[in-house]
Amino acid sequence: MSVVLIIPARHASTRYPGKPLVELRGHQGQPLSLIRRSWDAAMAVPGIDRVIVATDDARIAEHAQGFGAEVAMTSTEARNGTERCAEAVANLGLSPEIVVNLQGDAPLTPAWFVEELVKGLRADPGADVATPVLRCSGAMRSDLIADRVAGRVGGTTAVFGDDMRAMYFSKEVIPFAAADFGPSDPTPVFHHVGVYAYRPAALAEYPSWGEGRCEVLEGLEQLRFLERGRRILCVEVEARGREFWELNNPSDVPKLEAMMQRMGIA
Repeated sequence: MSVVLIIPARHASTRYPGKPLVELRGHQGQPLSLIRRSWDAAMAVPGIDRVIVATDDARIAEHAQGFGAEVAMTSTEARNGTERCAEAVANLGLSPEIVVNLQGDAPLTPAWFVEELVKGLRADPGADVATPVLRCSGAMRSDLIADRVAGRVGGTTAVFGDDMRAMYFSKEVIPFAAADFGPSDPTPVFHHVGVYAYRPAALAEYPSWGEGRCEVLEGLEQLRFLERGRRILCVEVEARGREFWELNNPSDVPKLEAMMQRMGIA
């Protein structure tokens, strides 16, 4: 077994309880749950040997099994998706080359994002984790800033060095840029896409570490790796005309539905 993809899903989300079961309508008006759309996105990725929904909630498990997904039940003790992925791998006794975490709130993640991520981690033996970043257009940067001005926690941004190794991730829009950008202009801000590829050894260690100071402040699980001196490779991906957004708040539902309709996603 080479690559296992796990979709961690919990019902008790602080910002949006029950989020995995929220229905989204595409261009044909068909209502499908967020977890179903995330599973469909995972199944479309070439080179994945196994796709598993990991959850601690019987409602999500029953729903996922209903549309044919493999489900791994995990404990309620997992503090985030990375811990849930680690628990699922351990409980199932898996020994893959790479574990991919496709978070269940990013159903618009294109297959090539995950392909590039796995390719990048394989090519960099010094990296413990890899994660995709997408250069923001002026319009996307404005949307991120608008969320913060309104007091909403929207997308996450990433800062990395010339070697593509992550320096920091934040729910603020970083780095700061005083310049104005047109809607289609490229900007120096990179949107962090909520997907991870882990080397199994680093993933297995992760739950045993205490939560990091910045991890707690930002509410970003990947910062625990950085605070422990582990290396995260940022892999720049291209949208190729696709729109991308995550479902973080109830206000994101119509935004995602409008994107799916424009892109012809059923």
